[in-house]
Amino acid sequence: MKRDEIVAGLAEILEVVAGVTPDDVEESKSFTEDLDVDSLSMVEVVVAAEEKFGVKIPDDAVQNLKTVGDAVTYIDTHQTPGAVA
Repeated sequence: MKRDEIVAGLAEILEVVAGVTPDDVEESKSFTEDLDVDSLSMVEVVVAAEEKFGVKIPDDAVQNLKTVGDAVTYIDTHQTPGAVA
């Protein structure tokens, strides 16, 4: 799966969970500062991303996911081959 496909998948999740406009989701954007995703919504985003992308994101890794790009890199490197968005 390409990075832009992961960004698009995260944009869908962020729209549903946190009401973020998909066009606002870019790799450089901070979840908390730019996209106004609070900690509770971030938990929901992580759970949805785990299901959507076939990855497990442990709590200690979530703390390091500050930007959309951080999440994309994590998903890209930990994704199960053949997972479908």
